[in-house]
Amino acid sequence: MIPNKKLIEQRFAKAASTYEDQAAIQHIVADELLTSLYPLVAAPPSSILEVGCCTGLLTRRLLERFPDVGSFTAVDLVESFRPYVEGKMSGINGRGTFISGDIESIEITGTYDLIVSSSTFHWMHDLPSLFRKLHRHLHSQGLLAISLYGTHNLIEIRDITQIGLAYDSLCTIREYISECFTVLKDFESRNLLFFPSPMAVLQHLRQTGVNAIGAKAWTPRQLKRFINEYEQRFSDKQGVRLTYHPMYIIAAPKKMA
Repeated sequence: MIPNKKLIEQRFAKAASTYEDQAAIQHIVADELLTSLYPLVAAPPSSILEVGCCTGLLTRRLLERFPDVGSFTAVDLVESFRPYVEGKMSGINGRGTFISGDIESIEITGTYDLIVSSSTFHWMHDLPSLFRKLHRHLHSQGLLAISLYGTHNLIEIRDITQIGLAYDSLCTIREYISECFTVLKDFESRNLLFFPSPMAVLQHLRQTGVNAIGAKAWTPRQLKRFINEYEQRFSDKQGVRLTYHPMYIIAAPKKMA
């Protein structure tokens, strides 16, 4: 399924007030991405571009680590995230900018020491083109650090409903990025969340905006079938499980002809 950017915007906007409280995996993934990135940063970056900042979950962590950054630009599709992100930028005295728009189509100005994105790139339509675009705006000694989700992500939902994103493998992402970048580090993991019921799983997805796939509401019959099948197939003593499959890549720009 090709991501519907309008639906993504609507669903994440609805989840703005609940996102950070419910985004357990996204917190873990942001921490893991930055833990892997920091040893590779030779000097504190003077300019940072964050792609898909959402409510500022990663933004806050970056600014805690680099409070003296000269400029911080955060981009997200969802305009209603602005007050959340600008609130987290308030401590850097006007050096932070929030831009609302689709990173695949908006114009980017300037160059950056660090371009970073967590839990976002799986929503993109054309990753090879986006990597080429970001390469043009990264300093020659800069770094690109991203996390996104892979082929086993939300596999329980996709197995039952046959609805979901066409996630790429780490190997495929590595091929895309290697056109313009040298991969310094890449790895992947599987993270399981457990919930008391299938309805709690659906609530979790709504409250994090991750249900931004498929616009049609279910009938009561479809919902009952989903609940029954989920309980039968994905239950154990811990509850019902939901799989997340985060992947991480840190890369340096190649010198292009």
